[in-house]
Amino acid sequence: MKRTCCHVPNRLAAPLLRLAGLLLFCFYLLPTMNAQSSSTSAPAKLQIATFGGGCFWCAEAVFQRIPGVKSVTSGFAGGTTANPSYEEVCTGTTGHAEVIQIQFDPSVISYDKLLEIFWESHDPTTLNRQGNDAGTQYRSIILYSDEAQKAAAEKSKAESAKNFSSPIVTQIVPLTKFYPAEQYHQNYYNQHTHQSYCQFVIGPKLHKLIAKGVIPQDK
Repeated sequence: MKRTCCHVPNRLAAPLLRLAGLLLFCFYLLPTMNAQSSSTSAPAKLQIATFGGGCFWCAEAVFQRIPGVKSVTSGFAGGTTANPSYEEVCTGTTGHAEVIQIQFDPSVISYDKLLEIFWESHDPTTLNRQGNDAGTQYRSIILYSDEAQKAAAEKSKAESAKNFSSPIVTQIVPLTKFYPAEQYHQNYYNQHTHQSYCQFVIGPKLHKLIAKGVIPQDK
């Protein structure tokens, strides 16, 4: 039996070979392009920063207005009593400080920049006091989550020392446990702008920081 063969005319051979090569190229390239696209479009992982600089109502109001900060939670850290109440912390017997825990997007704002704002937003040279708020719960404190934050905090503290006439007394300690404060403490300034403490303490602080360019007029 005579076998039949399919012959491709010479004028079509070259275009078909080019097409086959292009298809093969796409077959190997597309998975790589998709992988790169998914990695670059993935949202940055949020990080946390934990600071204490006096009353957490004040600190919360400041950092809520910083672009790149996704959330600010008022709470307690640095003490020994598990899950303390606000009243217990106020006695000074739990060892805790009033702090805020910040969730931030490092692609928008760095931990170093948050530290700069921290130094600007309170007086780190007064031991266990911010203005009329006195007690160990009002101490200046940075609680680091890892060794990179520890190194950044120590470097920032040393660099900021030249901006103050008295020595900085801020503690730099590891974060072991953060306890959120009662719900009525959260988002306090924004919900109580007409309360006297907000009008006479927090409001003027915000206006001062806005005037210095530390925080924007509107987030």
